[in-house]
Amino acid sequence: MVSINPESKSRAVNREVLSELIKLHGKTSLGGKLPAYDGRKSLYTAGSLPFESEEFSVTLVDPEKKDKEKAEREYKITIRIAGRTDLYHLQQFLKGRQRDMPQETIQVLDVVLRESPSWNYVTVSRSFFSTTFGHRGDIGEGLECWRGYYQSLRPTQMGLSLNIDISATSFFKPVTVVQFVLEFLNLRDASRPLTDRDRVKIKKALRGVRVETNHQEDQIRRYKITGITPVPMSQLIFPVDERGTRMSVVQYFMQRYKYNLQYTSWPCLQSGSDARPVYLPMEACKIVEGQRYSKKLNDKQVTNILRATCQRPQQREQSIREYAEDKFAQEFGINVCSDLVSVPARVLPPPMLRYHDSGKEKTCAPSVGQWNMINKKMINGGIIDNWACVSFSRMRPEEVYRFCCDLIQMCNMTGMSVNPRPLVDNRSASPNHIENALRDVYRRTTEMLGKQGSEKQLQLLIVILPEVSGSYGKIKKVCETDLGIVSQCCLPRHASRPNKQYLENVALKINVKVGGRNTVLERAFVRNGIPFVSEVPTIIFGADVTHPPPGEDSASSIAAVVASMDWPEITKYRGLVSAQPHRQEIIEDLFSVTKDPQRGNVNGGMIRELLIAFRRKTGLRPERILFYRDGVSEGQFSHVLLHEMDAIRKACASLEEGYMPPVTFVVVQKRHHTRLFPEVHGRRDMTDKSGNILPGTVVDLMICHPTEFDFYLCSHAGIQGTSRPTHYHVLYDENHFTADALQSLTNNLCYTYARCTRAVSVVPPAYYAHLAAFRARYYVEGDSSDGGSTPGSSGQAAIAREGPVEVRQLPKIKDNVKDVMFYC
Repeated sequence: MVSINPESKSRAVNREVLSELIKLHGKTSLGGKLPAYDGRKSLYTAGSLPFESEEFSVTLVDPEKKDKEKAEREYKITIRIAGRTDLYHLQQFLKGRQRDMPQETIQVLDVVLRESPSWNYVTVSRSFFSTTFGHRGDIGEGLECWRGYYQSLRPTQMGLSLNIDISATSFFKPVTVVQFVLEFLNLRDASRPLTDRDRVKIKKALRGVRVETNHQEDQIRRYKITGITPVPMSQLIFPVDERGTRMSVVQYFMQRYKYNLQYTSWPCLQSGSDARPVYLPMEACKIVEGQRYSKKLNDKQVTNILRATCQRPQQREQSIREYAEDKFAQEFGINVCSDLVSVPARVLPPPMLRYHDSGKEKTCAPSVGQWNMINKKMINGGIIDNWACVSFSRMRPEEVYRFCCDLIQMCNMTGMSVNPRPLVDNRSASPNHIENALRDVYRRTTEMLGKQGSEKQLQLLIVILPEVSGSYGKIKKVCETDLGIVSQCCLPRHASRPNKQYLENVALKINVKVGGRNTVLERAFVRNGIPFVSEVPTIIFGADVTHPPPGEDSASSIAAVVASMDWPEITKYRGLVSAQPHRQEIIEDLFSVTKDPQRGNVNGGMIRELLIAFRRKTGLRPERILFYRDGVSEGQFSHVLLHEMDAIRKACASLEEGYMPPVTFVVVQKRHHTRLFPEVHGRRDMTDKSGNILPGTVVDLMICHPTEFDFYLCSHAGIQGTSRPTHYHVLYDENHFTADALQSLTNNLCYTYARCTRAVSVVPPAYYAHLAAFRARYYVEGDSSDGGSTPGSSGQAAIAREGPVEVRQLPKIKDNVKDVMFYC
């Protein structure tokens, strides 16, 4: 155990203090041991120290400070023995003789292996970054991407394995703050004042960032930005001495430093506290190199970072850093093999799919994870009698008309039955009046149907989006929670020049949004290839929780659960969403009990509602449950399983006494760093066209958990870059799946995804849950962290003045929208 006084929250400072201690006293002070340090409280040595507790003293000199007395700082370091870590339990766990993973022992060894790179590179979570790893790429708006590598020690069937992968992340460019602001806000003229909106954006982006000043020739000083002044520099006046003499920042810099400030209409950066602020003109500051940008990147930046880091499998394998044996590993007697491990794999066969052709059923055999719609019609084409189109783009009316004709023709060609004429004429509207235009279309179509004596409503609204992004969420919120309209949004750049493939993909989405089904697994294949599903009524759930991006501390997390509604084929899923406390991973609303003054205790929750919907759709109650749960990290496995299994049990029991269908609970992990490469690159029987492993490749030996039921499945064909297999970890299995059965079922389901004619990388129920949760994020996007009310959510919740933030309930999705796969 290490304690340093005065205490520092910076790992870098703590490491510097310990480095100085070793430099001064050598290893003799620690009994000749070379320590591994986590930068916080824990220090590990191979063997015992010659003392129980010892105090040391070191002095650090800050070279950036001119005054020598102020530059020197003394630190007291106390090292005392806190415990000894025994490898026995780790050995027992790896041999399968002990159930609980000795996390502390693995953490010690992980710290040892991370010690050497921690001194040399910028550490971000489990990854290390440096400009020495390759060209730093400009990703726009004042940011750049750095290359690095990820490293983690994992227990596997082979013993302890070191998982290494290349990675990349975003950093602030080490430029002047003025240059950063110009790039971040995409400004050309620095002489113009910043708007309040721009000022807030800059404040959010730069809060916590370290800058160094350049207005004093003899010294460089560093500051951490705490805010931005509300007024421009030319109006900023502050007291300069104890007599209360006041001076503007511009005057002060000229008088004190002979520095003529140029950007006087811009605000100042603020450092220090509100009580004792330090004002720093932006032009006198430069951003310190090596600071990660942790907030959400925009679409363009994400595209740029992917483009900069995308590598074919052979390149990626060569780029993965060969592990160099270092002195810390040697000190602790750890040897790491520098070769990649070779693991046995199987390639699962693709399922046969069923379509229609000229009224007859026909089968389709996918080839290398994909197929097409040539001479095929949807297995259940939707019927659309009433549709309309509204365009918020700059497309001419005749272009909109032509696009609608082409799209409707494609829908009819692929098996749907769509009225060729819209219910009302196509409407063009300004992007500034989206809500009014949508309500107007709804009103006009409702009136038109009323005149025809029909009780039906508008079945589909085709929306051509504006050229400027940002309106999609508003359209979806108004349509799905206010009006009860199923909508299909199209980008103007695609709608103005639609190709056949685009129209086909949009038709696939429209079909499931109006209640149709595109394809199903071949019946004979279902009987033979999917045990446990076709034998008895089975419901398959998918669940996910989406959390707000970093910095949005008041926003709720959103849980989504989908469930299959069309046993035995399993392609149609009903989706439900619910808001829950900020960053809470356990899904709160799986089962709930509320008190009603008249009815007493009322059972509810998403699982219960979906079980009732399944029975209503099929006339059967589910006799087996398969629950695919996305987004759970290994540290939360037991916690999530305990609470969510309990909720599933209670939901079943609330429907019927003694109703306890067996449950299989599978965690789906996409965010991991395990990559699978073909043993021989370019071999036709091992790779697809992109050079990746073949779709259907499954690995369940050597690199998997020492004792538990898990596997890696690469169900999709590669497009660009290196394919990432999905990790499926079975936490609970009352259905007693064999490994082959669950792997085949999961792989087959990946061919039933509604939005394309390709096998997807994640099992569709988990994919749909992710889409539904992401969609619901748009319903609350208007909610601001200042507690202001927004349309659709006013009065439902407010930010508490003290304590935790209350959960803002989501606006309810209309029943007719909820009945179909609206989130596709």
